Amino acid sequence: MFKSSWKVGVLFSKTGVTSVIEKTQFNATLLAIREINAQGGVHGRRIEPIVYDPNSNPEKFRQLAKRLIINDSANIIFGCYMSSTRKAVIPIVEDYNGLLWYPTLYEGFEYSKNVIYTGSIPNQNSMFLARYLLSQYGNRFYLVGSNYIYPYESNRIFRDILASTGGKVVGEKYLPLDASYECIDPILVDILEKRPNVIFSTIVGSATSKFYKSYWRAGMQPRQMPIASLTTSEAEVTAMGHEVGAGHITAAPYFETVNTPANHQFVKSYKAMFGASQCTNACAEAAYFQVHLFAHVLRRVGTLDTDIVRTATLGTIFDAPEGTIQIDPDNHHTYLWPKIGRVDDQGKFQIVAETDSPVKPDPYLVDLGSDKSLNRMKYYESEFN
Repeated sequence: MFKSSWKVGVLFSKTGVTSVIEKTQFNATLLAIREINAQGGVHGRRIEPIVYDPNSNPEKFRQLAKRLIINDSANIIFGCYMSSTRKAVIPIVEDYNGLLWYPTLYEGFEYSKNVIYTGSIPNQNSMFLARYLLSQYGNRFYLVGSNYIYPYESNRIFRDILASTGGKVVGEKYLPLDASYECIDPILVDILEKRPNVIFSTIVGSATSKFYKSYWRAGMQPRQMPIASLTTSEAEVTAMGHEVGAGHITAAPYFETVNTPANHQFVKSYKAMFGASQCTNACAEAAYFQVHLFAHVLRRVGTLDTDIVRTATLGTIFDAPEGTIQIDPDNHHTYLWPKIGRVDDQGKFQIVAETDSPVKPDPYLVDLGSDKSLNRMKYYESEFN
């Protein structure tokens, strides 16, 4: 019999333009909580999620974060996908001394003492992706993204990386979050005219599958000119269809195909809870391991006091599905395992390159010119090469 519970907030969109990916983060969060509670909770108390649907709306994220802390007494919050939603929540957790656990890749150049960042940042994805693409395809890039903070900042950083490594940008366009095929078609015409070697995509939400479908219908070939992305995961590939996603590339610290004991158990448990056809992905994996890491910390400190939890979290090492990770005490970000994956004919990401050890997070790209971490990337032969 459980004693009183540990209340935590959960803010992921089950509706709205980014719900495809946020639902997987929500599911992974609930799976982790279920596993913890099935093992007796923490100190005999179950973790109780207080759940709201912010509808992919930054203002709703802000309002609901405030409601969680003030009305629900849930100062620990797991949530947010888009950078615009994270930036809406940060002033709330700072003003009321909450702690946001953010499991999504983002553009970096940020620090808040009230945030634990468990998703990847540019020195853990963009730098590796640029090196891989330059070596495999050529130096002409076309950048396309959604019209909000992350794509603009991510593309700015990618331009800087290309400028330092011999690449060039031949075009750059942005789409509404709810872009129609009519918005996408003129961009594809421009791409065909500019003839890049690679399309670098930071499109998110429902527009992702539309963009890939338009590419596919236009008869473009990923062997010659792939779409390479930081934001297209197993969730988006499932939405667009395997035949549409095949041959395209994503950089991430995790894919469902990662071969570790922890990941085999994570994938098995996720499919058992949500259906055999459901796939895990990098954003879901971070959402999953951050809850388990939090519970690990909670067992040590026995309190939800923000200052105590934060202090105990920094430096913590944990066996995540992608490999052993650590929360960096210098900047609240996470040591992660960069990988490059290419979608096969079954819709699975086959890993074509990866590092041999976790990479220290560098949110301000202090070491942009350094090749130390890049030289840790191992390349593999694949049927697509």
